[in-house]
Formats: sequence, C-alpha cells, structure tokens
Amino acid sequence: MPETPITDWLEVRPQGLFVRPGGFFIDPVTAVDRAVVTHGHADHARPGHAHVLATPETLAIMRHRFAGDPAGAQALAYGQRLRVGDATVWLAPAGHVLGSAQVVVEHAGGRAVVSGDYKRRADPTCVPFEPVTAELFVTEATFALPVFRHPPVAGEIARLLRSLSLFAERAHVIGVYALGKCQRLIAELRRAGYDRPIFLHGALEGLCRLYEAHGVVLGPLQPVTAVERRALAGQIVLAPPSALADRWSRRLPDPLTAAASGWMRVRQRARQRGVELPLVISDHADWDELLATLDAVAAPEVWVTHGREEALIFAAQARGIRARALSLVGREEAEDGG
Repeated sequence: MPETPITDWLEVRPQGLFVRPGGFFIDPVTAVDRAVVTHGHADHARPGHAHVLATPETLAIMRHRFAGDPAGAQALAYGQRLRVGDATVWLAPAGHVLGSAQVVVEHAGGRAVVSGDYKRRADPTCVPFEPVTAELFVTEATFALPVFRHPPVAGEIARLLRSLSLFAERAHVIGVYALGKCQRLIAELRRAGYDRPIFLHGALEGLCRLYEAHGVVLGPLQPVTAVERRALAGQIVLAPPSALADRWSRRLPDPLTAAASGWMRVRQRARQRGVELPLVISDHADWDELLATLDAVAAPEVWVTHGREEALIFAAQARGIRARALSLVGREEAEDGG
C-alpha cells in the first residue's frame, strides 16, 4: 500500500499530467519547464520545453522534426532509473513506434505507469511492449470497442501483394503516416519477401533515413521523383494520407489507392476517403489487447486519456477496477492516425 495515495501527487492540469514530487509534466500539450515525452508523434512531443527527458530515439525524432535539439535534452534508456526531485522515473517499451516508452513513476511506495500510445503486436521496427505492474495505470483507448479486433498483419500484407499481382499495370499508392506506420509497412513487406524498391513521397524520406540510422533495415527505397511516370506501374508507392487526393498523386499511372490504419476496419471511413484497398494495420492496441493489458498490469485504478473511454471504463469496472476518463486535450484523432 503506498504511503501517499498516487492521486495526491499525480494530477491533471491544463498542460497535461503533472507529477508533483518530480516537478514535471508527461506529454504536455503546451511548452513547460520540464517534460517527459513518451514518443515522437506531434500530439505527444511538442517544441518549446526548457528541459526534455525521453529515450534517445525519441529525442532524435524531436531533433529531426523541430530542426534542432530540444532544449535541455536528456536521454534515458529503457529500464534506466533516474531520480527527479522526490520521484524515481524510468521508461519501459511501449511498442508503438521507434523509441516509444511508457513512463514509470515511483514515489512514497507507489507506482504509476503512464503508457502513452502502445500496441501489443510484434513490430520489426521497435522494441515490443512490456507490461509493468502498478497501483495506477494511465491508458489510451483509441480502439476501445469490441468491433476493433485487428487482423494478423501478415494477412493484410498478403492482400496488398495479391492486389499488386492482379493489377500489375497500376501503381499502388498507400497512405501511411510518416512516423511509424511508413517504416513498419516497409519492414513488414520485406519480411514477406518483397525485395523490390519501394517508392517514397518526399515527406517520408527523412524519417526513413532516421530509422535506418538507428539500425532498422528498410531495404531499397527511392524517391518517386527519381523515375519516369510509366516506370511506377506495378510498383508500391508510399505517401502521407493527405497526398492521396491532391495533385501529387496524378503523376502516378492509374493509381490504386490504399491506406494502412486501424480505422480501415470502418468501411464508411474507407469509402469517404476513396480508398480502394483498406489495410487494417494499426499501431495501437485493439479491444482484446487493451483488456489483456489491464489484466497484465493488475492496477486497481485506471485512468483513460483519450479514445473510446466509456466502453473501456465499463469493462474495467466490471473487472473490479476503479476507472475514470481524463479526456486530455490534443489527443483525439491523433497524428499517427491509428
């Protein structure tokens, strides 16, 4: 039993979650003096903090995105403990994207785990999620409805390769988010034996180079602009989702539009976005994985930051867990897109 209830020292402020004994925020939505950042997506990692603590990979992503070092940056490897004020902080893998972490805070005999965004599926581009037992667990709920049960990734990749074989005259342009989904899709294609060059929109090149610099092998990649239009027939082209419907995609030969996201489970979303080949590939835990995580962490209290809070809270309470929604600003429909 903690000497001091965790709810007395972990609180929600307008800037985000604040750890009072350590004097720092976790993933604050505005610039603060001291921030611990779970991962590099823009709804969690923001510029302007005076001091930033994160994994080395997350700091590298922030340097890339913010064109320079975060001020007062301090790298913390997974499992390395650091005393910050009257709290002890360490990071555990979250399995979301390269460098993603859960923030573990210990104080007065109690432990809180702030998971950030996480997934439980194997991903060749990042360290897998590790459950950490705690008295208080802070979780996302992006796909916290029973309808969201992600299929095996290998099956979705097989669907893509089958379409490429059937429609060999069409460029397959896939909407992927620049950080995480892009590199994961490439790595999964390589794991399936696809060894041809993969063509990239210019907005994706920098983070692919960063992943490779951190030991993630992506194989042959080329910018779309490096080849003539007709040479892209029957090729895989990756682009940000916003590029699928603009003039950029018109240079591709008879493009077949695909998208990789957990939201592709919702057929109406795919139709609204003109997606011919929806690929259900998510970087977030699905319904069953969220519940399995609650069981593994075994926390008597759970806070839900964003997503389908009501269903997860109901399921947690049915397990005898005290649960409530935080409804933190700046998280819903996050940049990573599912």
